[in-house]
Amino acid sequence: MEPKIVFTGPPGAGKTTAIAAISDTAPIVTDVANHDTGLAKARTTVGMDYGTVALEGGEQVRLFGTPGQERFDFLWPILVKDALGLAILIDNSRPDPVADLRVFLKSLGPVLSKLACVVGVGRLDTHPRPGLEDFIDELAAAGRMFPVLPVDVRKREDVLMLVELMLAQAEAKNMGEQA
Repeated sequence: MEPKIVFTGPPGAGKTTAIAAISDTAPIVTDVANHDTGLAKARTTVGMDYGTVALEGGEQVRLFGTPGQERFDFLWPILVKDALGLAILIDNSRPDPVADLRVFLKSLGPVLSKLACVVGVGRLDTHPRPGLEDFIDELAAAGRMFPVLPVDVRKREDVLMLVELMLAQAEAKNMGEQA
């Protein structure tokens, strides 16, 4: 079975954009007109996004994106089921991006120990605070240790770096379990 990677994070963090940046086919998206006045965007995901990417060596990876609004948090564990890895995308221009990370750590807590996971922080160029160390501290406070990287979800190479880090973690974890 092809590996499955899930992109999650708050609204506007770039899940749909990240999948579009690396998918080898036009992604399937479930965006609709946004009627939530608290979100400064015209469209928002209400189901999931889906794409695929072939990595070097020909390995196919299925890509899923979750909706970001907390009212859809019931979908997050469903979409993460049987995933190899999880990318939590954070938009550093939001009012409290560290609290955004906390929401996903809490909601997905039970499955995080089973998955390879990375945190990608976007818009650091225009919003340098909080810094990456603040996200690392939040992870440590939650008893988690995941790579935290700056990411521009529009750039294929940035998103592929997240995917490759997850695959390397998953491979290392699998080797550790076999030893």
